[in-house]
Amino acid sequence: MSEKNILVLARRDHAEAMRVAAGLTIFGHHVDLVFMDHPVEESAENAANAELLEMCDIAPKTTVAAMADDLPLLDAAALATAMQSADITLSL
Repeated sequence: MSEKNILVLARRDHAEAMRVAAGLTIFGHHVDLVFMDHPVEESAENAANAELLEMCDIAPKTTVAAMADDLPLLDAAALATAMQSADITLSL
């Protein structure tokens, strides 16, 4: 299997998207993660998933303005570019 550039869009279930993104790195794929729709809830599960992302060298981005102080904020054009650059886009 060849390495792919995979974009995970975390729209509805941020916790699941974080787990999926981290899991995809096991196969050597480059994975980007974008949080969308609403801010990530502060919970023990999400904190553990955030550590998992860090261990997998995934630096998430966001389209949620309320998260812009913590993560790079993508506008519509930047999100479109990210989607066009990806071999595969997953929406969770």
